[in-house]
Amino acid sequence: MAEADKLQDWKLNLEALPACADFVAEIVRKRYPTLDVPLHARWRHLVFGGRDLWADISKDTQWRDADTKARAHFDLAITSVLLDAGAGPMWRYKDPSSDLVAARSEGLALASLRLFEWGGFSAEPTDPLRADAEGLARMDETALADVFQANANNRLEGLAGRARLLNRLGQTIDAAPHLFALRDAPRPGGLFDFLKSQAIAGALPASAILEALLAGLGPIWENRPALDGVSLGDCWPHPQLDHVPLHKLSQWLAYSLIEPLEAAGVRVVDIDGLTGLAEYRNGGLFIDMSVLELRDPRALVYNVSDPAVVSWRSLTVALLDRIAPLVRERLGVSAEQFPLARVLEGGTWAAGREIARRKRPDGGPPLHIHSDGTVF
Repeated sequence: MAEADKLQDWKLNLEALPACADFVAEIVRKRYPTLDVPLHARWRHLVFGGRDLWADISKDTQWRDADTKARAHFDLAITSVLLDAGAGPMWRYKDPSSDLVAARSEGLALASLRLFEWGGFSAEPTDPLRADAEGLARMDETALADVFQANANNRLEGLAGRARLLNRLGQTIDAAPHLFALRDAPRPGGLFDFLKSQAIAGALPASAILEALLAGLGPIWENRPALDGVSLGDCWPHPQLDHVPLHKLSQWLAYSLIEPLEAAGVRVVDIDGLTGLAEYRNGGLFIDMSVLELRDPRALVYNVSDPAVVSWRSLTVALLDRIAPLVRERLGVSAEQFPLARVLEGGTWAAGREIARRKRPDGGPPLHIHSDGTVF
């Protein structure tokens, strides 16, 4: 529809895509000169100055076995990703353990790591490195604000929504023992045991991770469109497109669970069975590089459900598929060597952040989206 110039809110300029691919390839080579790019996952945001903070914690822990370690990795990834929706431009987190100061995704990752490390999600005092239904149920806005250092002078967008999301996560895993309590009390990490059981000859398609997340975590999302009484999550109606399934946080979480699965001996295959991520760094890249142009540039503040945002996010997913082979061509790598998850990490997400810094003093996205702390 965009190529036929039939979208209400956007103009598509595909002639600008090669220059955009040049920029992304330049960013990849700058960040990863040997092209040894990891997958786009939450774990990247836990590395500061070359130091992997979670790896340090994990290394100093006496794990009973590989599965126990994998469940803790799942617990951390799921809680941290669900807390990651846009923080806003003003918020900062100062890490009391290292004096690091971080903002946006890195700040949220660091704060959620410390909350996890200190046992904030655990109901077992002797086992802090876990999240469980009871620990998640008792989390409230005040406690979350305290750990995340959020106040009137350090405003974190969507704080109440984040706290409710954790509560609903606790309730949801408690109600689905077939997914989350196969080997332990109900916990997000219980999903590891379910996914391990789904592997055939030790292999699991990446899409199976997403399917389990959508089925298992669907009830946690508030104020989402519904059909026949079923909440659709990050799936939105559009007057020209019907309902568009995007599932940004769920897909990023699926990418983030690949490494702990593989560390525990489950081989994840068909990683490109997942899509690119419909969020404001990837989407902002295409706006800032003139691939996408608003028909009415005066309207710069939107709600997540606005048709302009739904179509922007939809175009972002489609354009990531278009730009990936162009980036690979410039880097001299194959699709097998460089799946979409590496293009994102290397990559379009970092390029979106870099061009935003060059375009705007606060490095924020080109569109301002009202956030309840649970979308992107």
